[in-house]
Amino acid sequence: MKGFKEFLLRGNLIDLAVAFIMATAFGAVVTAFTELVVALIAFALGGATPEVGRILILNSVDIAPFINAVISFVIMAAVVYFGIVKPYQMFQDRFGKKEPEEELDDQTKLLGEIRDLLAGR
Repeated sequence: MKGFKEFLLRGNLIDLAVAFIMATAFGAVVTAFTELVVALIAFALGGATPEVGRILILNSVDIAPFINAVISFVIMAAVVYFGIVKPYQMFQDRFGKKEPEEELDDQTKLLGEIRDLLAGR
């Protein structure tokens, strides 16, 4: 049980899981952005949009999937942060290994006392 606790408290597992979740969510944003850019290029070249007289219809370029992907990414990031990262940080602060305070050597203590005496003048 102690080994499992050390494995979890190392932090690498949580960091890897958060990175995987965020990369997956960001992949949807990249896909939607790429589809939007391709549609805009096709619109600019006049290939993918119907013409009514001389007026091109811009309604054929749909930005809703991109906006949806961005909003989903922001929501996913908030859920991951407040549901995984923040509780994990609190757990680490409470139960993680405490770093021992460094002992000052005699010379450093003496220099600190001299500094304090000079500051008191």
